[in-house]
Amino acid sequence: MVVLLDFVSLLVLLNSARSTVLVMAGEKESPIVNLTLDPRKRILSWNSRRIVTQQTCTIATPLDPDTSQEPQVRNNDTYFCWFPNAVLHRGATLTVNATSEGQEFSEELAFNNSGKEGSGAQNLSCVIYNIRLMNCSWTRGPAAPADVRYQLYMWTSLHGNVSECSHYILDSAGTRVGCHFDELGEGHTTDDYFFLVNGTSSGTDIPFLDFRSVNGPRLEKYNPPANLTVKENVSHYVIRWDAPAMRYSLSNSVLCYALDIQKTGSFSKREPVFLSRQHKNEYRLPSSDVRGEHTVRMRVRHVLFQIWS
Repeated sequence: MVVLLDFVSLLVLLNSARSTVLVMAGEKESPIVNLTLDPRKRILSWNSRRIVTQQTCTIATPLDPDTSQEPQVRNNDTYFCWFPNAVLHRGATLTVNATSEGQEFSEELAFNNSGKEGSGAQNLSCVIYNIRLMNCSWTRGPAAPADVRYQLYMWTSLHGNVSECSHYILDSAGTRVGCHFDELGEGHTTDDYFFLVNGTSSGTDIPFLDFRSVNGPRLEKYNPPANLTVKENVSHYVIRWDAPAMRYSLSNSVLCYALDIQKTGSFSKREPVFLSRQHKNEYRLPSSDVRGEHTVRMRVRHVLFQIWS
């Protein structure tokens, strides 16, 4: 049974600190109050205790350019900025600048990922296969303690429930290094998958690992083409096959095939034939190009992505 958790419990290792611009004698207090960050939704929100004429918000994260935008406002007069592509595991600094009654104000929120360096999970990779199944794997941090216990969380929308992996894969030392999801539900081309791996240990904090969202079709590994047949006519060998079943409603023209034709027992190798944007699953090979017994193999991937069957 998939466990649904309140996301607040996932990020117990995150620490945040707010700094406020000093107010000199005669100056008014900042109108920006209640500055908070929802780390799952990547939403920065705050309230204003008096009228502001201009506001901007900025997020700065290591290795990525700063991102700034103008805030939106909810019905309860709460302002917010949404940073859907922010990666927080390296830390972040979020800033709100506002102008009120002719004065400029700035509030800053520092967001930190605590834990022993090198102990967190690394190299997370996930793949969807057989329409509704997904496997994820990661490597143990090189400085991870012997009793490290990793947890993988996944969700598919900013407002959806967070699910912890219910079927972990262990290495020879008993450390969690992978996860199997056995039921993903119906797929939609607009699906965006969010992943987070955190960890616990009796002796130290373990840093978490998060990522930008990944669109579902980018994760899918297709089964090999089915019903591969070869028939000879007067001048050609005609190779036909069936397109693989796909989780997402995409045209078959998005598929790229690799056709590998090799002469049995030969040490010389032919280069594979790549076929993309096919509207007819057929390839004609001149009979004059083939002498003796040959083997034919095929694999397939999305034309834009690199996961082969």
